[in-house]
Amino acid sequence: MTTPAQSALIDTVIARFGPQAAITDPADIAPWLIDWRGRWHGQSAAILSPASTAEVAAIVALAAEHRVPLVPQGGNSGMVGGATPPGDGSALLVSLRRMNAIRRLSPDLAVAEAGVILETLHDAAAGIGRRFPLTLGARGSATVGGLVSTNAGGTQVLRFGPMRNLVAGVEAVLPDGSIHDGLAALKKDNRGYSLEQLFIGAEGTLGIVTAAAVRLVPAITDRAVAWLGLARPHDALAVLRVLERQTGRIEGFEIVNADSLVKVLRYIPGTRAPLEGEHLWHVLVEATAHDSGEEPSAALLERLLAPLMGGLVADATISASEAQALAFWHIRDSISEAERAMGPSLAHDITVPVDGMPDFMIDGAAAVERRFPGAHASCFGHLGDGNVHFHVFPPTVDGQGWIAANGAAASRLVHDLVIAAGGSISAEHGIGQMKKDELARLGPPARLHVLAAIKRALDPDRLMNPGKLID
Repeated sequence: MTTPAQSALIDTVIARFGPQAAITDPADIAPWLIDWRGRWHGQSAAILSPASTAEVAAIVALAAEHRVPLVPQGGNSGMVGGATPPGDGSALLVSLRRMNAIRRLSPDLAVAEAGVILETLHDAAAGIGRRFPLTLGARGSATVGGLVSTNAGGTQVLRFGPMRNLVAGVEAVLPDGSIHDGLAALKKDNRGYSLEQLFIGAEGTLGIVTAAAVRLVPAITDRAVAWLGLARPHDALAVLRVLERQTGRIEGFEIVNADSLVKVLRYIPGTRAPLEGEHLWHVLVEATAHDSGEEPSAALLERLLAPLMGGLVADATISASEAQALAFWHIRDSISEAERAMGPSLAHDITVPVDGMPDFMIDGAAAVERRFPGAHASCFGHLGDGNVHFHVFPPTVDGQGWIAANGAAASRLVHDLVIAAGGSISAEHGIGQMKKDELARLGPPARLHVLAAIKRALDPDRLMNPGKLID
């Protein structure tokens, strides 16, 4: 039911900015009330849809006046319920999808509004012979605002770091409706705290990101992708260390267990196994060149991997074309989609020190399976940065029932193992609703104190994305 305060806010927005600035038809709202995995379901009387930073500022100021909570949303491709409104209908959604302009494009920087889709940014950069190096499986729907707000990672973190490393400036609307304009992207600016860093990874709890200045890098002149079959994740780490010593051209290094590959081949049409025979573990490694005078990437990989064959590497194939490279990446990018098609599971996006990741993948999975007989733990992820996607599959046909009865305990066990290994319960997906209680349970006291103090200072009325990250 729409409250009087919400009705007043919606009516004012429509009167000021036109009917396109507010979506009130329940059928049009419904797809945006559920997170990508279908785990979190919310309610909202409207989706407010501003077309400019000024309109966002006006909406936020009105929300502060009427004490109406707001939940900002981009492509709704998040994994932890961070963009899903509360189930009681107390908040209104704010969609940034109409703000989809690339305001400025230069060899070093792109200034993109929050609603710009990542793939669109990739294409724009390519149009001037440059590249935005962050990429992920949801690049066709994820938006710049969401990437900034969750400090997204993806598959090129090994070389370029997460979103935090690629953002040079942020424009954001604060909870009182004031605008922070940090898009000048100055290389030197010592005026106190970095406000940009406050908004990166804040998940919309401190304000609404409306635009970002992001760094561009030279375009790739050549790339090759190798698919390796190995016996152990420890062998994969040894291969990574060899490649790191030999070249600085490795951008991607992804580890996939046999179980994940089988799921993709079964549920994703058009995929085929890169290697013949069976291997317990697989690695996708990408090498790139940014200068036409460099050794071709396929030749580089062949030269570096040849001494490892028969030892660390049981079998390998190197892409002979860009189409084949894309096919290899398609397998890796489709794992989450295949798992969703298979049925419910507990997904954990965690990180541990890189050198400890092989042991964690094996020992952690074994610990979960011992504690919950019949359940199956499956791991894949970004070996180069320690990011493990640790998923637990129920032992029965009633997967949802098992998760309801055992899911919280299983996740607590996984997170306890992560903390014991010196890691973090969230690597690249954020905290959202899913991990908020676990952050409160396991977060270092000093970190939690500072997070809460910042939230109270900037959003004392708790109107910005309520129920996410920290209370």
